[in-house]
Amino acid sequence: GQSGAVMLMVGAMTERKGTAKVDYLKRIEKDIQKKWDEDKLFEIDAAEPGSEESGLPKYFVTFPYPYMNGRLHLGHTFSLSKCEFSVGFQRLKGKRCLFPFGLHCTGMPIKACADKLKRELELYGYPPRFPEEEEEEEKPSENHEVTIVDKAKGKKSKAAAKSGHAKFQWNIMESLGLSHEEIVPFAEAEYWLDYFPVLAVQDLKRMGLKVDWRRSFITTDVNPFYDSFVKWQFVNLKERSKIKFGKRYTIYSPKDGQPCMDHDRQTGEGVGPQEYTLIKMKILQPYPPKLSGLKGRNIFLVAATLRPETMFGQTNCWVRPDMKYIAFEVVNGDIFISTQRAARNMSFQGYTRDNGKVPLVMELIGKDILGVSLSAPLTSYNVIYALPMLTIKEDKGSGIVTSVPSDAPDDIAALRDLKNKKALREKYGITDEMVLPFEPIPIIEIPGYGNLSAPTVCDELKIQSQNDREKLAEAKERVYLKGFYEGVMLVDGFKGQKVHEVKKLIQQKMINSGEAVIYMEPEKQIISRSADECVVALCDQWYLDYGEENWKKQAMGCLTTLETFCEETRRNFEASLNWLQDHACSRTYGLGSRLPWDDQWLIESLSDSTIYMAYYTIAHLLQGGTLNGQQSGPLGIRPEQMTREVWDYIFLRKAPRPKTQIPQKSLDQLKREFEYWYAVDLRVSGKDLVPNHLSYYLYNHVAMWPGDSAKWPKAVRANGHLLLNSEKMSKSTGNFLTLSEAIDKFSTDGMRFALADAGDTVEDANFVETMADAGILRLYTWVEWVKEMIANHQSLRSGSANTFNDRVFLSEMNAGIVKTEQHYEKMMFKDALKTGFFEFQAAKDKYREVAVEGMHRDLVFSFIQTQTLLLAPICPHLCEHIWTLLGKTESLMRARWPVAGTVDEILIRSSQYLMETAHDVRLRAKNYMVVGKGKKGVAKQSQRPSHCSIYVAKNYPPWQHITLLVLRKHYEKSNGLLPDNKTIAGELKDLPELKKYMKKVMPFVAMIKENLEKNGSRVLDLELEFDERSVLMENIVYLTNSLELDHIDVHFASEADDKVREECCPGKPFCAFRTEPGVSLFLVNPQPANGHFSTRMEIRQGDNKDTIIRRLMKMDKGIKDVSRVKLLRFVEPALGPRQVPILGKECVGKLPVSDKASFHIDLAAKTIHLTDNGVKLGVGDTLLYLVH
Repeated sequence: GQSGAVMLMVGAMTERKGTAKVDYLKRIEKDIQKKWDEDKLFEIDAAEPGSEESGLPKYFVTFPYPYMNGRLHLGHTFSLSKCEFSVGFQRLKGKRCLFPFGLHCTGMPIKACADKLKRELELYGYPPRFPEEEEEEEKPSENHEVTIVDKAKGKKSKAAAKSGHAKFQWNIMESLGLSHEEIVPFAEAEYWLDYFPVLAVQDLKRMGLKVDWRRSFITTDVNPFYDSFVKWQFVNLKERSKIKFGKRYTIYSPKDGQPCMDHDRQTGEGVGPQEYTLIKMKILQPYPPKLSGLKGRNIFLVAATLRPETMFGQTNCWVRPDMKYIAFEVVNGDIFISTQRAARNMSFQGYTRDNGKVPLVMELIGKDILGVSLSAPLTSYNVIYALPMLTIKEDKGSGIVTSVPSDAPDDIAALRDLKNKKALREKYGITDEMVLPFEPIPIIEIPGYGNLSAPTVCDELKIQSQNDREKLAEAKERVYLKGFYEGVMLVDGFKGQKVHEVKKLIQQKMINSGEAVIYMEPEKQIISRSADECVVALCDQWYLDYGEENWKKQAMGCLTTLETFCEETRRNFEASLNWLQDHACSRTYGLGSRLPWDDQWLIESLSDSTIYMAYYTIAHLLQGGTLNGQQSGPLGIRPEQMTREVWDYIFLRKAPRPKTQIPQKSLDQLKREFEYWYAVDLRVSGKDLVPNHLSYYLYNHVAMWPGDSAKWPKAVRANGHLLLNSEKMSKSTGNFLTLSEAIDKFSTDGMRFALADAGDTVEDANFVETMADAGILRLYTWVEWVKEMIANHQSLRSGSANTFNDRVFLSEMNAGIVKTEQHYEKMMFKDALKTGFFEFQAAKDKYREVAVEGMHRDLVFSFIQTQTLLLAPICPHLCEHIWTLLGKTESLMRARWPVAGTVDEILIRSSQYLMETAHDVRLRAKNYMVVGKGKKGVAKQSQRPSHCSIYVAKNYPPWQHITLLVLRKHYEKSNGLLPDNKTIAGELKDLPELKKYMKKVMPFVAMIKENLEKNGSRVLDLELEFDERSVLMENIVYLTNSLELDHIDVHFASEADDKVREECCPGKPFCAFRTEPGVSLFLVNPQPANGHFSTRMEIRQGDNKDTIIRRLMKMDKGIKDVSRVKLLRFVEPALGPRQVPILGKECVGKLPVSDKASFHIDLAAKTIHLTDNGVKLGVGDTLLYLVH
């Protein structure tokens, strides 16, 4: 089945036709990257004080360094593209930008994989011969094909390897395309650190990142410089009392023998320990048969509760009849009964004699303990009984549940079931006296629900039994929160106190009297990367005390000045900072740096990566050129010279000059780099890092630079996850792309284009392959168009660029610059692509269509240059290529963002009006041609219209005018809000002028309301802000041509009849079509072999040379330019057409039709004549035309 799933998914990843366009982009990219590399364009140092550069603003961005246990994938790429686009834009804005990139190797996974591979080679030989089935799996049925893994070339697909089939690390390595010889060295963790970081840098360079690669490094003690930096940070934190030691409740993996932090988990990221009160209910003599051998021992049913304050109301306890329980011995010799899962957690919390070992006394099932009599703490009943409840879950608590029917809807429902159903009691051997005498005890008064809230709410919702799951969930929602915040205790000792004030006190009272203990378990299931279910353990640990009040306050202070780009990210930060408590920063297994004061401990991966951005500022000087810092960088400093005093001097402004062999000049250079670049102006990351890494990032900055808020983070941009083709990315389904695969498939700029288009919100974004392909096509088409313009620049219009369409195009370009800049500033790259490419190109396409006089050369090249700059942050390679095509000698990477000229909004709107009118008239022309249904219900076509009259209104008809005045009054009175339609209708129907129009009035109001939402208050203006008639007149040639009409005239509505006046209002012209009669003649082209043919054409009254040639152009699409066509008439209209034309002497016996001549027709006689300068000439039935 697995391979089937893989096949399906691969089918879904789109099949593509040829790749010529992608290959073309890739060739450009390779050349451009080589050029950038040679020019060291992205290497940048702190500006020298007093230099020209020192006056420019700086911009320092970082991306959480990715973990080096494999190739980078599209998810990484999506997040880091936000950094990349931002740097591209800020460079254009004239900032000095630094984008460094480190590689993270700290933590467990690399070591775990290496060790696993080592074990496999020891167990199964080389190349390993794996057993065909693991023991714990069911044996296959006869027809099941067993995959043989040890074929010499037995490579599975990566997808199959990552799924359930690849149990072995060896197979996973094979799936990466590695040969047997290549896999062996991976059994040593150090080898991973040489192998994957180099590939990461190679892949990222192919992406064309604007990264200063001199500053790259890997983490762990393999890199002596970084190791020294991390130890310096930790010594400082310990001195400032941020790091403490002691026993802490921690999520722990028994299999790994150490704490399991977020990054070490397969599932349950972000899940923490949940505290319960474990209530001890003593089993009273006589013991049930199953426990009779334990006479004389204290046996307790232990129930985990989150509501210790309700224990006063216990009427029984619940056990699930078919659940497995165990009895085990605790430290003082007593016996506890719970589930195995809960006992395992307890054994790591000091309950049992040996840590992590459960001393089993016996295994039980629920039936064995049903009906036992118990003594329970706080309740007013001396004896209660264990009763059956069928809905207890095994994955939470201890499997034994307290019962407080006064305040817990589940409990009252289950108790009522037992009271009402004798058969149910008999089924489980429960006698009447165990159930019937027990009534709910009033213990808490809740406003609105009285002192028995659970029975009350169950009656309100008509809950019938414990199986009404949905209603019970609603009942709990109603009473639990209200009970906690507003409930008041009714019991002695706590009377009149609020529940939330006494909860802890009541818990403590039971603990002090030995009737309860604290018990912890993970709040949801957590599985470690070693496939172990985690527990909560009490461990000796070094921990960062993130719960400490003052530190928390400072971190909150840092958040108040942090730019988060959206409210949701800020709320996530606030929630995280509120609940963050201790974070264990030490491990015993994995890779990393050791704690400087206790070197049996390793510093874990979330803790060595909180202020490393500071290390970027100087990394190139200490270890430039080597990722692992094994050689000294340009300053020749050795790792051992980097003492605590030296680090202090570099990073802490007030630190004294250290005693050291390092020259003062070098020290000052290091200090200057840090002081110049810090703080981080922008950090971009996935939103899942907010509760851990990004919160620690704030905490550690305020701890290291407490008095210097200028060093604190400035902005954090958190994005959602990236979907691929609307599905979750997953190696097991094959819906997965690595960075290098994406570049191979879509080219760098094609991939970057699709990443920008994928989305920017905290919601999930979507990389769609078909969109990526469509983007590639658009980019390719654009380059081709640019080349065409450069080749034909001579034929473009020159002179003054002042026509209506020139002015509109210029304004639209300026508006595009302004909007796109705003989107880039807000890091909304999808919107930047929309306004800076899609809409920008659409403005050019519109200009090309409407500018009948031809496009203006200056505007075309201004457009190309601006478009190149607007798209440069997203598709830099292609844009750089176009920049060189434009003859620019300096790299686009040194160019500046275009300055926007004035934006004439009114002009832009008048152009929109023109396009809408053309669209509207086109639709009406279509309707005009369909006259109605013929005999058989088939629509009859009428003739194509030849003429059109467009009527424009300066004012609204009186009834609309009055309606608008009323709406405007309300709009101004109530700050831009309109009352509801009922109110408006009430007011309007009393106005005498509107009496006979009431049917039309409310639809008109509805239309105005809708337009008001779209276009703002100008919808209520009584006149348009531009002159409709002159806009139409300036574009009359475009309108006539695009509508394929002979003639359009434009009139004011006031000159027309009532019907037109009623139909017409400002911005909504009315049009009337007609088909003028004509007399047909032949148009003949005598030129040999040129593809232009003879054709029949209608000549209409008032035609001239121009209208005839334009009409001809509609019939013959091969003619592109009016000015290249010459119209001729015969000198002898009757004889001329009968003579054979002579090659090369096509004009003999003919005369050109002059520009001033006009045609007249006699419909009755079907004849045509022409008047020119007052002379009347017959034309006959044929004219000639020549195309040059």
